[in-house]
Amino acid sequence: MSFPARGLYAITQTENKSGNIIIDEVIAAIRGGALLVQYRDKNPLDALLLARELVKVCHRFNVPLIINDDIELAAMSGADGVHIGKEDGAIAQARMLLGDDAIIGVSCYDFVERAIIAEEQGATYVAFGRFFPSSSKPLAAPARIETLQQAKRLLNIPIVAIGGILPENGASLLAAGADLLAVIGGLFDSEPEQSARAYQALFSDTGT
Repeated sequence: MSFPARGLYAITQTENKSGNIIIDEVIAAIRGGALLVQYRDKNPLDALLLARELVKVCHRFNVPLIINDDIELAAMSGADGVHIGKEDGAIAQARMLLGDDAIIGVSCYDFVERAIIAEEQGATYVAFGRFFPSSSKPLAAPARIETLQQAKRLLNIPIVAIGGILPENGASLLAAGADLLAVIGGLFDSEPEQSARAYQALFSDTGT
């Protein structure tokens, strides 16, 4: 399944939620316009079971499902790819396990140089952030708008922005060069379908 060129990137909010609630929220976000979903769970109990169910749900809507951090879980669950950070394994390892068509995203924080290397090694997309205060990643180092601007000039793969993004501040990131906005709390702290529509309006406003 192909990676979207632009749009809303939903990342699951799993803390203190049952699998059924997570699935219902993902469906609502997709109905609101999310074009990509990442299963992120820092304290999983039945990760494989839930990941497989999320793959089924997302594929029903023709939306790719990405696994956060865990290359082996992505392979076992039949997910469309994996998102890896600086300690989550190499792009080459992910390609070997998941195949040439897998979506592989790489966290680049505030480092364009890391993104350039990731592109050279075959990453599908790169992600920068956090750009605003974030309840999901409160200790994450901040990223600068200038990083997006520089990355847009130097990279040929899609750029994802993450971290405290709301409908009220997302437009500035799109204007700076972000192609996708990755959101957790802004989507799932309230009604996901309505929240997703508010983010989708940002892409309409920028002519997408």
